[in-house]
Amino acid sequence: MRLNSQQGLFRDVLRSFSESNALKPDRLTGLSPRQWRRFLHWLDISGLALYFLEQTTQRGLTSAFPPPVLKRLQGDLNDNIQRTGGLVRESVAIQHAFQKARLRYSVMKGISLTPLSVPHPELRHQFDLDYLVSVEGAPMARQILEQRGYRLYANKGATWEFKIHESPYVSVRDFYKDLPYRTVELHMEPESKAKESRLDRIVYREMFGVTMPVLSPEDLFLGQAMHAFKDVCNAFVRVSHLLEFYRHVCARRHDDEFWNGLRARDEEDRRCCFGIGIVIGLLTAIMGEFAPRALSVWTADRLPGWAQLWIELYGQRAVFSEHPGTKLYLLLQRELEASGIPAIRPWKKSLLPSQLPTTVVREETGETFTTKLARYKIQVRFVFSRIRFHLVEGLRYAMESRRWGQHLDSQS
Repeated sequence: MRLNSQQGLFRDVLRSFSESNALKPDRLTGLSPRQWRRFLHWLDISGLALYFLEQTTQRGLTSAFPPPVLKRLQGDLNDNIQRTGGLVRESVAIQHAFQKARLRYSVMKGISLTPLSVPHPELRHQFDLDYLVSVEGAPMARQILEQRGYRLYANKGATWEFKIHESPYVSVRDFYKDLPYRTVELHMEPESKAKESRLDRIVYREMFGVTMPVLSPEDLFLGQAMHAFKDVCNAFVRVSHLLEFYRHVCARRHDDEFWNGLRARDEEDRRCCFGIGIVIGLLTAIMGEFAPRALSVWTADRLPGWAQLWIELYGQRAVFSEHPGTKLYLLLQRELEASGIPAIRPWKKSLLPSQLPTTVVREETGETFTTKLARYKIQVRFVFSRIRFHLVEGLRYAMESRRWGQHLDSQS
C-alpha cells in the first residue's frame, strides 16, 4: 500500500535518523500551517518531537521551521527538562523506600535506556515509571506506593498500574510540563528455583545520586525489542520506540560477543525470535540495512514468507498512520495465532470489542461537581472516538482481509 503525502513526511523524518538519509529542508519549508499542525501533533504523540529538534539543530536545519514552530519546540524541550527532573526525583524517592524495605526490584525502561538508546534522558517523553518486582515482593511494593499517595488504578494480571493526582484538565499543551500527575507500573516476575529470573541477573548503575538496579544488558535489549514488537501489534505505533531500538542495535553493531550470548540464551524462544525479526524487518524497509549478521541470522532471516509479505504490503502504512491508528496489524496477528504464537489479546476480540472502553479518569473522593462533569465529558468523547475508530477501521480491515487472502494464495 502506498503512503499518502503526510505519511511520506513521517517516514522521511524517521529515515533522517539513519546515518545516510538526511532530511532535505524543502520537505519542511513547503508545509502549510495546517500541515504543520498535523505534523507537530504526530511528532508529539509519536515521541519524536524532541529527538527531531535535537537532530535538526545539530544539522543546522532549524531555519526550515517557521519561528512560532521553533519557539514551541524549544519551549517543549525546556518543559521536558523540568518534567524529566521531576520524574527522576520521584523515581529516586520510590527506590530509596524500596531499598529501605530490602525489596528486590529493578528499574525498567525509562532512564535505564540511557545512553545506548537515548542519548539524553530529557529528550525522551516518558509517561510512567516502571519497576520489576517479584510476585512475593509485590504487596510490599504496593504498600510503599500507597503510602506515597498512589492508588491502584488497574490490575492487568502480571502488571499493576498505580496513579496519583489525576486531573481531567490536562491539555495537549501540557504534554511536556512537570505536572503532579504520575503513573507507576509494577511488573511481576515469578520466582522459580528451576529457572533463573531477570531479578537474578540485575546489574547496578550509579545514576542521579543513587545506586539503582537495572536489567542485565541482554534483558534490557530483549525487553526493549519485545516492547517495540508489542507496539507493532497494536493500532498505533509509538515510533520513538522503533528509533530507540534502532539506536540500541547500532550502538552494539560490532559487539558479536553480546549478540552470540543473546542467541545462545533466546534462540529457542519462537516469540522472541519472531518479535525481534519483525521489528528489524520493518526498520530495514524504512531505514536501510542496519542489523549485524550475528543478530539478523537467527531473527529477521528466519521470518516466514507471510511475515515478510505483511511488512512489504502493510508495515509502513501501519507504522506511519496518524492516531488512533489502523487495524492492519490484525492481519499480522491473525497469522501469528495460526502459527502457534498467541497474542496478548485474540485478534477477533481486537476486531470487535465486546466491552466499553476503560475509564479514562477515575473518580476522586470528595471531587467537586465541576470536576465530575469534566470527567464525564472526557469519557463520553473517548467512547465516541473509539466507536468511530472501530467502525471505520473495521471496514478497512474487512476490505484488506480479502486482498490479504489473495496475496497469500498467490504466494503459496
